[in-house]
Amino acid sequence: MSEPRTSSDPTEHVPGVARGPIPATGDRGVEAFGYRQELKRSLSFTDLLVYGLIFMVPIAPFGIFGSVFQASGGMVALVYAVGGLAMAFTAASYSQMSRAFPMAGSVYTYAGRGIAQPVGFLAGWMILLDYVLIPGLLYLIASIAMNSTVPSVPVWVWLVAFVVLNTVVNYFGIEFTARVNRIMLVAELIVLAIFLVIGVVALAGGEGRGFDFSPVYNSDTFSLKLVFGAVSIAVLSFLGFDGISTLAEENRESARSIGKSMIAALALAGVLFIVQTWVAALLVADPESLIADGDAAGTAFYDAAEVAGGHWLSVLTAVATAIAWGFANSLVAQAATSRLLYAMARDRQLPRFLAHVHPTRRVPVNATLLVAVVSLALGLYMTTRDDYGIGTLSTLVNFGALTAFLLLHVSVVVHYVGRRKSRDYWRHLAVPVIGFAILLYVLINAKLAAQAVGLVWLGVGVVALAVLLATGREPQLSAEEEL
Repeated sequence: MSEPRTSSDPTEHVPGVARGPIPATGDRGVEAFGYRQELKRSLSFTDLLVYGLIFMVPIAPFGIFGSVFQASGGMVALVYAVGGLAMAFTAASYSQMSRAFPMAGSVYTYAGRGIAQPVGFLAGWMILLDYVLIPGLLYLIASIAMNSTVPSVPVWVWLVAFVVLNTVVNYFGIEFTARVNRIMLVAELIVLAIFLVIGVVALAGGEGRGFDFSPVYNSDTFSLKLVFGAVSIAVLSFLGFDGISTLAEENRESARSIGKSMIAALALAGVLFIVQTWVAALLVADPESLIADGDAAGTAFYDAAEVAGGHWLSVLTAVATAIAWGFANSLVAQAATSRLLYAMARDRQLPRFLAHVHPTRRVPVNATLLVAVVSLALGLYMTTRDDYGIGTLSTLVNFGALTAFLLLHVSVVVHYVGRRKSRDYWRHLAVPVIGFAILLYVLINAKLAAQAVGLVWLGVGVVALAVLLATGREPQLSAEEEL
């Protein structure tokens, strides 16, 4: 079991903090696994769904459209379809493990309890590469978008403003964050609808290349290596559905709500991604130039919007991207990252101060502040580069996430088929094996720079794990999962 709790429990009389089983459902709470319920259970299925959609950002392709277009040879809609399929298998595996272990920590918890604690540490370590870097990447993309609209304000000023604003909102608690999420989601969907309507009308009126299937398949450029290499960038848009799992200890409904909300969010976002990138690809003024020269300024989508509706639509999509990535998306990314740090610190796998929960806000305040500091430092550093390194940083973020997802798929097979002797071979064997194979192929075709840095990060994690084991800091996990 975890370290015993012998003193009076400060959460005992806090409204909304569950004791033992989740009150609304009777499902096992975290105390069944040797922990104390410290975070506030206040989120519904709808809150989780909105959280996942906001984390993925319904207009996510706006910010990385040019990079994906270049990497895919213009077949950007196909890339998003393949990426959505790959993530669907991963979401199914997340769904199974979230039911087995309804706790914060995401793949760290699932691999640690589904396979073995050292494997869980490595899974958590690899996904930290995603979770710790992604808020900084989001702030950077948002700041570039705002700078393209208001050039007189430097990128770094926008970045600082976004970091401070989000840290304050997250400090006020998960319920406040959830309310802000709903407002932001509606606003993003309105902007997306405006772009799609005007874009389709413009195409019908002869703007762009007119309607064709080149964004889905182009025989002149198609190859599996090309497509899956582009998927390693585009998958950034899908990362976020997995962040729902970090809120398991703040879910007030059945543990099944975690898995259902992941799958629902992924399906809705996938459809939106395919449609908007298809329309935008047909509006690109000079596709050959974009493929050859890339999109160093990160404005390819806004340029396509200008072709469709004029400068005002370009400005609208740029500002929407800035707010969606720099405020809404990074807001939930910061929340998810802080919960992962909290879970690992609670198990003594990271410094203990990161497990501190604010006595009244019920949020992991130190972890939240650390994410803010790292995001600020990373974002400010990237602003010093001429091309901002968005494509490389995106692939690096994705490398960490996809590597952790490989271990997630393995944990499903080990836990259900190996340990529980499950005969549900579709969900507990076929789905994780297929998901593993797709993600492995994507990783193999990722940029060499991302592979190199990712492997170095893994090596550092192995050394850190060895130190933890040598100093006796491996947590003794409850055996509740065997019951």
